[in-house]
Amino acid sequence: MVRIIAAPDSFKGSLTAATAAECMARGVKNVLPDAEVLQVPLSDGGEGLVDALLAAAGGTVLTKKVQGPLGEPVEARFGLLKNGVAVIEMAAASGLLLLPEGKSNPLLTTTYGTGELIRAALDLQCRRILLGVGGSATNDGGAGMAQALGYSLLDQAGRELPPGGQFLANLDRIDTGGADRRLRETEFIVACDVTNPLTGENGASRVYGPQKGATPAMAAVLDAALRHFAAIIRRDLGIDVENVPGAGAAGGLGAGLMAFADAKLVPGIELVLDAVNFNGLLDGADLVLTGEGSLDAQSFSGKVPVGVAAQASRRGVPVLAFAGTVNAGRRHLQQVGITAAFSVMDRPLSLVEAMQGAASLLEKTVTEVISLWAHCQG
Repeated sequence: MVRIIAAPDSFKGSLTAATAAECMARGVKNVLPDAEVLQVPLSDGGEGLVDALLAAAGGTVLTKKVQGPLGEPVEARFGLLKNGVAVIEMAAASGLLLLPEGKSNPLLTTTYGTGELIRAALDLQCRRILLGVGGSATNDGGAGMAQALGYSLLDQAGRELPPGGQFLANLDRIDTGGADRRLRETEFIVACDVTNPLTGENGASRVYGPQKGATPAMAAVLDAALRHFAAIIRRDLGIDVENVPGAGAAGGLGAGLMAFADAKLVPGIELVLDAVNFNGLLDGADLVLTGEGSLDAQSFSGKVPVGVAAQASRRGVPVLAFAGTVNAGRRHLQQVGITAAFSVMDRPLSLVEAMQGAASLLEKTVTEVISLWAHCQG
């Protein structure tokens, strides 16, 4: 019997990873009805991390009312695995998709709600917390998170800083007296898919600020504020986070988690593949299908298709990748273990049309490709 693994990431804005895996499975079954298709929805640490780890390890989805990125109340979900580990997606509390259209402003957005989710996990006696930091609306270096966990970030007059990355420029000192003591007893693992430092040309503000609504002038203000924040962290906490790879993740939340929670940053896809025992699932597999919304240069920096291909290629299992758009050369794809890549766009479509029809486009493309693959297998 043919054994095929469907292991995609989400197609952001159109398909969850689980739905994409279902579409792939239907495409395979349209051609090979007797094939065994193992659906393994994945995440690189952003959207879908909770669902991927719950599917792998079992557990419960919980919700908590917290502050959203602009202080508005939101119902944020997080996972509690059967082994007592909490799984949090910062985007559930502080994500860009939580903002109304036209309201993104990284000068003002805060990670306070993410800190509230961490506190909720601590209240459940969780002493190992996995955090995905993709999809953020914030550029506050994790300052809001720190405040939610009891740290005081004070200006020269001894007043607590208001929410928002721009106000870090006014930080005079960090008071650790009220910090939640349980942080010292808890292991924090951050699933991180970027290697950007906190500041500079490749830092959080200049690279990712524009995606959150920052103009060049705003990005410069935020970068200077984060540089000052890093200097105060160095002085008051004795931790140098400014140039650590991944510190710039989620508008500097990576740096904040290292500074205030002693977190360890790890490649998100490696964490997830290990959690689902992907290497074990490859036993006896004939083919792996993977994919994401756009297969491009960013995919080579720890995204799901490349992480999947790395493990599968070591086992000699061919990998076919599917995406809304493919903007990567064949040679480069093959170097990372992707046998071939296919766009699901079968004709010129607007972005709205492509997103609305993503499920049928993916199923149709997988059907066509698997038909050709099966023919080549004889």
